[in-house]
Amino acid sequence: MSTRSTSRPLPDRIRPDTLEGFVGQKHLVGQGKPLNQAIRQNKVHSMIFWGPPGVGKTTLARIIAGQTDRPFFELSAVSASKDEIRAIVQKSRRERAPERDLFNMNDPDPGTGLSPVVFLDEIHRFNKAQQDFLLPYVEDGTIILIGATTENPSFEVIPALLSRCRVFVLESLSDDDIRQIMEQGAAELKVSIGDEAMAFLVNYAGGDARQSLNLMQAAAELYASSSGAIGVDDLKNTAQSKHLRYDKAADEHYNTISAFIKSMRASNPDAALYYLARMVDAGEDPKFIARRMVIFASEDVGLADPNALAMANAVFRAVETIGYPEAQINLAHGAVYMATAPKSRASCDAFFQALEDVKQHGALPIPLNLRNAPTGLMRELGYGKGYEAYTDEDLLPEKLKGSHYLKQAD
Repeated sequence: MSTRSTSRPLPDRIRPDTLEGFVGQKHLVGQGKPLNQAIRQNKVHSMIFWGPPGVGKTTLARIIAGQTDRPFFELSAVSASKDEIRAIVQKSRRERAPERDLFNMNDPDPGTGLSPVVFLDEIHRFNKAQQDFLLPYVEDGTIILIGATTENPSFEVIPALLSRCRVFVLESLSDDDIRQIMEQGAAELKVSIGDEAMAFLVNYAGGDARQSLNLMQAAAELYASSSGAIGVDDLKNTAQSKHLRYDKAADEHYNTISAFIKSMRASNPDAALYYLARMVDAGEDPKFIARRMVIFASEDVGLADPNALAMANAVFRAVETIGYPEAQINLAHGAVYMATAPKSRASCDAFFQALEDVKQHGALPIPLNLRNAPTGLMRELGYGKGYEAYTDEDLLPEKLKGSHYLKQAD
């Protein structure tokens, strides 16, 4: 472990430099696991780390760069610009150029000749144009992109970029992992932590080591006795109050959104508002909440109130353009509307009945009178013949005639 200034945050001071010191994520970094193999064989490709906060995404990216002897650039998607990325790309190409020895001998930073690792934190905050800008450099290997996100990359990363990266899912740290990290933190601070205080720190972390390390450091600065001991009361006083634990990619995230949806489904606006308030207070992405309302408007309200879909889309657009804190009012408006609206799953269930037939029977021949007839030959073959715009005729393929999906769903 390298020596770091004691003025720096504790999570940074105890950050490991090698895989041997890394705690957690054994499914990725254990012996013979994919990231362990990639590092040891120096076969590193662009990737995305998806997982809750405080589980080692940044640390792991640094270890990958350090142990493969690659330049490391750390950017945040919140503030990073195309110019910053362009500068990294130009530097990388200059250092890897074959003629570099002839024309760049005085460069004080010769580099390694390997593609640099560009760590982009909160990659989900990069818009489509910014993500498109990364594509050619990722594709040709000019940079090794490691993106980190707490959001599902399937929704937040454009398909073209996602297809060029391997997604690794990082898990919340176990209690044993947290305890091991807390012990490292206590050793760095030269304080002692009793069993009760340690249990409090493990519980307070909720899978996020950084939360408890910061609490430990603050408690050590405020309350550590002459003997260097920190008790559970010291930790509680430092924390002031136990804040809501809500990791946006862990169980609490899914439990709360599930409770929100089920409350609207049960036409219970009070419960819906309560679970909405919990998500807003925890900093949940308002677009995520609004997106669930858009789905709910068709899935659960459906034909009983066709205006619900327009309302949900209006809420989504509002939160997209306004953001917090005002957007919470738009979310509340939408939640109450969805909860009090009449409900019908008829169209949703009917669609999935039809989908089952598609999967079971495949692409059955479309009746001739429904087919497009752009050429004379097609018309001669009977395409479009006998078509009537308004008819009671059964228009399904021959094998499915008599099926009534909407009726089945009622």
